Amino acid sequence: MKRHHSSTALVSASLCAAACCLIIMSVASGPRLLNPFSMDMETCRTLLAIRLPRTVVALLMGAALGASGAILQGIFRNPLADPYVLGISSGASLAASFGLMLGISVFPLSVPILAFSGAIATGAAVVVLGHGWRGLKPERLLLAGVGLGFLLSAVLMLVMTVAVDDGLKRAILWMSGDLSMVDWELVPVGFLFIMTGFALAMTRRKGLNALTLGDDIAHSLGFNPVRERFFLFVAASLMTAAAVSLGGVVGFIGLVIPHVVRRHAGSDAAIVLPLSVVGGGALLCLADAIGRTVAAPLELPAGVIAALIGSPYFIFLLGQKKSN
Repeated sequence: MKRHHSSTALVSASLCAAACCLIIMSVASGPRLLNPFSMDMETCRTLLAIRLPRTVVALLMGAALGASGAILQGIFRNPLADPYVLGISSGASLAASFGLMLGISVFPLSVPILAFSGAIATGAAVVVLGHGWRGLKPERLLLAGVGLGFLLSAVLMLVMTVAVDDGLKRAILWMSGDLSMVDWELVPVGFLFIMTGFALAMTRRKGLNALTLGDDIAHSLGFNPVRERFFLFVAASLMTAAAVSLGGVVGFIGLVIPHVVRRHAGSDAAIVLPLSVVGGGALLCLADAIGRTVAAPLELPAGVIAALIGSPYFIFLLGQKKSN
């Protein structure tokens, strides 16, 4: 037991140290490398107005998606569950893209508010559809999310076919997880909702551990699976909605990061959730740094880079499980 705790502590410390290095690299890298030992007025302006807000938003989005993936994989007892399997991203994408393509930009936060509203409305609809006569059932939630996701994606494709070129391009960039337009105005509200969802998830961490063992065992341990599943779903929905509203749709983080954490630190939710926050934030910071550096001055969306990083690793994990 002592060896297990020391191993977990070492993994946690290593992941936090790697995350700090990636955050510093994300702040410094870009079309022009920022030298912290040579800071003139232009460098300070670039740092405060562009680099820092992008890094903070990437951290928040990645953290929210990593924790949401860990929650949903526990709720469904399905390693392929991720924050977008329930159609929440489709609702956010439809609402935000509708605003972008039709030029609805009354004030700077119009698109994030539309995205958050669409995500929350979709999450509420999934809860209603997934509520059977015995309460929330994982299979009903999953089917409701997949069905709504396909429906909303079809509506989105229909809207995109009638959009003007400029609005269509902005919508496509937003759906690819482009962080080039973020600023400090998005951070406070996004941080509030993400921290609310994470705090709620941490208060139900024992219930999440019980759900991964099955409803019958959860009952025998004194937990109400329906209640625990509801609160955890609300937490995941809040974090996913806030993440999508901050910078668009980013895939694979919520799918891959919980697997990596469980592989090296065990499956206790009290450890998996915080480390998924750290790992998700670090991965998206790395993806954003690569996206704005590798083809400078052209910027590649962070969501695309995250998928290019995450998908090969996930295939590698599947190959290892098959060989075992």
